[in-house]
Amino acid sequence: MATTRHNWTKEEILEIYNKPFMDLLYEAATVHRQNHDPNTVQVSTLLSIKTGGCSEDCGYCPQAARYHTNIEGNDLMSVSQVKAQAMRAKEAGSSRVCMGAAWRNVKDGQEFDDVLEMVRTINRLDLEVCCTLGMITENQAKRLAEAGLYAYNHNLDSSEEYYKEVISTRGYQDRLDTIENVRKTAVTVCSGGIIGMGESAEDRAGMLVALSTLNPQPESVPINALVPVEGTPMAEQQQVSIWEMVRMIATTRIVMPETQVRLSAGRTQMSREGQAMCFFAGANSIFAGDKLLTTPNPDVNEDMEMFKTLGLNPQKPFVKKAQPVTVDAEKSEYMALGEKPRWTRPGHIIERNLAAQEKSKPKA
Repeated sequence: MATTRHNWTKEEILEIYNKPFMDLLYEAATVHRQNHDPNTVQVSTLLSIKTGGCSEDCGYCPQAARYHTNIEGNDLMSVSQVKAQAMRAKEAGSSRVCMGAAWRNVKDGQEFDDVLEMVRTINRLDLEVCCTLGMITENQAKRLAEAGLYAYNHNLDSSEEYYKEVISTRGYQDRLDTIENVRKTAVTVCSGGIIGMGESAEDRAGMLVALSTLNPQPESVPINALVPVEGTPMAEQQQVSIWEMVRMIATTRIVMPETQVRLSAGRTQMSREGQAMCFFAGANSIFAGDKLLTTPNPDVNEDMEMFKTLGLNPQKPFVKKAQPVTVDAEKSEYMALGEKPRWTRPGHIIERNLAAQEKSKPKA
């Protein structure tokens, strides 16, 4: 078994990332087999429960209200709609449902109460339930845990240095503070990032330093390939190569041996052979369904055909950690506090974000 370290340096991680490809692949596959069943991959479904209209300026995101991306926004879904989608996901072979809302941060009130009910409902379907709702306070994290939340996703996106080139409406420390708030509960942490945003290999290593030095390390680390969307500041970015994707997954696997490495956005641009290399290098989770929030994703039947070809089996729920107990709302120990935390707004200028915003404005 590989020893889990929490003191990786950027130089050490870069050395791994830049190894000869076959050596890197072999080392990652060895670590993977020491810590995981190499023929088991978790299938998760990502559900956008509230789409569009976000106040943030994330350069990669079509849900930011300031960019004109033709994304069809919708208000928060109902609990019954979410239940129906979760049941469909379970029938299709998913063991986890991840709910995403285009919010900057969670605000106490009816909408958050509805999300808590969604968590209760999905957990009672014997599915792992994950949420990505933006920044949350310690009390909000405890309310989610009490409802039966299995995981909370809050991506670091990139290194702290490059983050400032992507987002100006929130700070990197806010991401780390939210992860710390989740860690004060029994909820597992899901946190990763995106490659292909114009960052350097040093930035990729920097993100892995930030994740791997957390103690404990995140139970899940999604590795996304940027999907350039027209109207966003990153619309003209060149698609990241499969070789870079495999390198990133392999390096993540070596640096975080026990973590579930999630092959996330960008799979539509990957061949089955490319995805097979990702699985060999240590990826042991995919998102299924025709969309990842707002970007295209392979059809679930295509994924099942690929699993059959590769001899892969879908992971059952609650293999890594026991199913949380759901507490009914009326028996809840934690109540809404009406908090108004002061999450940061750095407000520095990112020229390409401003240019995309100006381009989105209607012509006079």
